[in-house]
Amino acid sequence: MSTRARSLQDLAALKKTLLERERAAAEARERAAQEAARLQRERNLFAQSVGPVLPLRRSHERADTGLPRALPEPRQRELDEAAVLRESISDEFDVESLLETDDQLSFRRPDIPPEAVRKLRRGVWVIQAHLDLHGLRRDEAREALGGFLHDAVAQGLRCVRVVHGKGHGSPGRVPVLKTKVRGWLVQKSEVIAFAQARASDGGNGALLVLLRPTLGRPQPR
Repeated sequence: MSTRARSLQDLAALKKTLLERERAAAEARERAAQEAARLQRERNLFAQSVGPVLPLRRSHERADTGLPRALPEPRQRELDEAAVLRESISDEFDVESLLETDDQLSFRRPDIPPEAVRKLRRGVWVIQAHLDLHGLRRDEAREALGGFLHDAVAQGLRCVRVVHGKGHGSPGRVPVLKTKVRGWLVQKSEVIAFAQARASDGGNGALLVLLRPTLGRPQPR
């Protein structure tokens, strides 16, 4: 085949390709025009059905009712945290099977020296906050204790008092809440020791609780 013949074939192929592209572009323009016309018909139909519409005037002013605006409350977060606190403390936990307590109702983690408990009993540690569980049902007391410990750790507190009562108002005068509080406390990793309070701080109706120090704070000696 001569060079001239090949050139003519190449030109014919190029012409065919250009024609196909032009046809495709024309079809695309036609489809776009049809879609635009359809949308315009729908807008016109809405306008005819509703009638004249005027846009509202934008204004940043609000009517003054004279009442203070309520602050937003993170209710879902509070519910989630309460659920976590309830699930993290079990009533079925057997403290005697895992940890030792002495006859004066004191406890310390294995990495905490005995001197920490002795200081608690002597009142060396300053009580920074306290929780009174009097009058609360078991579930209420458990949730209140979990929330109290959570807040205390968040504030960087080290020593707190938990008043559980002496059980004089319980059926049979059995201190049910006192036993429960003891079991709840040992399940909380932030609690590193506790001891029965001195008479002036509640005696056998309260516990002094030592909390794990936050990052950068020294361990008790």
